[in-house]
Amino acid sequence: MSSAGTSQENAAAAPAVPDPAASVLYVCTDAGTAVPGVAAQRAEEEGRAFAEAHGLTITELVADEYGEPDPCLRQGWQRVRELAAAGAVASVLVRWPTALAPDSAHEYRYRETRWLQDHGVRVLYTWAPLTSATGGAA
Repeated sequence: MSSAGTSQENAAAAPAVPDPAASVLYVCTDAGTAVPGVAAQRAEEEGRAFAEAHGLTITELVADEYGEPDPCLRQGWQRVRELAAAGAVASVLVRWPTALAPDSAHEYRYRETRWLQDHGVRVLYTWAPLTSATGGAA
């Protein structure tokens, strides 16, 4: 018998390559409210419109309450990281940078953007003024 694995075994060991259109839409909601506020609704609408305009497929909507500055301490953001680490998405759609971390804690935003990029995942901002200036890319 050969010590080399079968092609099926090798394929199972290879990291997943995400569909280049696969995206997760990340939305922050108002803290302490059961019903999404206007800002969260608008973020979701803009995210869906952005995805459609750019040929992206939203595979999952992930929401967190706004307030915790460190994204890694948010349950929803932990899900975003899981999807990225598993190779399930090629991009994360976010309305604007402060949804990742407020300006007062911008180092978290840069840390998370770098972490995603290191995992082959792009962060794309969906708010129109940012998309016209940067094409949506972080």
